[in-house]
Amino acid sequence: MTDKQALAAPAAAAPAAPFYQAMLFWLKLGFISFGGPAGQIALMHEELVDKRRWISERRFLHALNYCMMLPGPEAQQLATYLGWLLHRTWGGVVAGLLFILPSLVLLILLAWVYIAYGDLPWVAGVFYGIKPAITVVVFQAAWRIGGRVLKNHWLWAIALSAFVAIFVLRLPFPLIVLGAGVVGYLGGRLRPELFQPGGAMPVQPLDHRPALIDDATPTPEHAQFKWSSLLCLLVVGALLWLLPMALLIACYGWGGELTQMGWFFTKAALLTFGGAYAVLPYVFQGAVEQHGWVTAAQMIDGLALGESTPGPLIMVVTFVAFVGGYVLQVFGQEQAFLAGVTAAILVTWFTFLPSFLFILGGGPLVESTHNKLSFTAPLTGVTAAVVGVIVNLALFFAWHVFWPEGFTSGLDVGSLVIAGVAILLLFAAKWSVLKTLACCALMGLLISLW
Repeated sequence: MTDKQALAAPAAAAPAAPFYQAMLFWLKLGFISFGGPAGQIALMHEELVDKRRWISERRFLHALNYCMMLPGPEAQQLATYLGWLLHRTWGGVVAGLLFILPSLVLLILLAWVYIAYGDLPWVAGVFYGIKPAITVVVFQAAWRIGGRVLKNHWLWAIALSAFVAIFVLRLPFPLIVLGAGVVGYLGGRLRPELFQPGGAMPVQPLDHRPALIDDATPTPEHAQFKWSSLLCLLVVGALLWLLPMALLIACYGWGGELTQMGWFFTKAALLTFGGAYAVLPYVFQGAVEQHGWVTAAQMIDGLALGESTPGPLIMVVTFVAFVGGYVLQVFGQEQAFLAGVTAAILVTWFTFLPSFLFILGGGPLVESTHNKLSFTAPLTGVTAAVVGVIVNLALFFAWHVFWPEGFTSGLDVGSLVIAGVAILLLFAAKWSVLKTLACCALMGLLISLW
């Protein structure tokens, strides 16, 4: 029997990993998932493929390829996918929730400390050192993504055009994404060799030891595509979005801050092609420039906290929402903390709900076909545009960090020195982001106390 025949065979009762063991692993992952999506994916690969042998190399990479195609945090979606494949719908829900829950709690607490005690000299000194480091980290993200994607002059042209569109023409981020996707689609039809994906993560040599879900393991019954199941999921997903949104509209109206947060971050969740750094410019445009939920300096500080906590970097939206709800006092002056917590939870809900729907709805189709995914050319075009957009964001951060009072006030030499150290640590010494932030925070503290 060939692999294709085996995959098409009726589902058989395959051995499964104990649910409680899987739940403990997903919880552990939620606490130790530092290092961005590459580190998080590598950790899941090491544990689930190499050590535990719950899933084979090929099935793991097949799931990863699908998650890389989706908007949203690919590592969180991969955890949801694998949890669903191992233990049905509830397995996926538990895996996805436990991946982000520790980060949600930590960021709410850190955001409160930031608001309540951010004016203390030592706290201000720490953030003084972190801001230049974060600026360098954003430049590094553009460098890293660009090195993977910008393989020819056409993709360089898309990146440059995106930079001009947002930096000079001030075009909205969704329009830039749409335009890049159209160019990528047309380019893929006319010159497909120029729009091949640049690759995701390096893979380990294939391990041929038997896995619980192996290459030729029949597709489990719950993973087989059914139109009725998809329709049911879409109805449930629509209700899960509509009910809280309707409640917000009924209580605060369409123009209420919480309502606008829910609507804005729903749109953000659908535009996060290319990872968290890709959506940061859109969040910056909306949260800072359009709605005024946070300032530019607060956005940089929130990004620093997001880089320093486990979970996906897109969890920075939790910080943005908490600060916005707290400062704007949507529940009144005496309930500022409650307002911040409510805003953070609501925004996290609206941001991650589409990710669960993409996996639980699209996963059965992917698993039942095991065909190569298409539409890589539009994604390549979008990712190329994202490089230019991230460079714009990094320049904006640099302006606020190195000239905090404007160009007329002169250059902040201390911030420039810290940024130089961060460049050496990240690019030359190959330090991790977390270690670099810790070192720069210490430098900022020493400079402020001097």
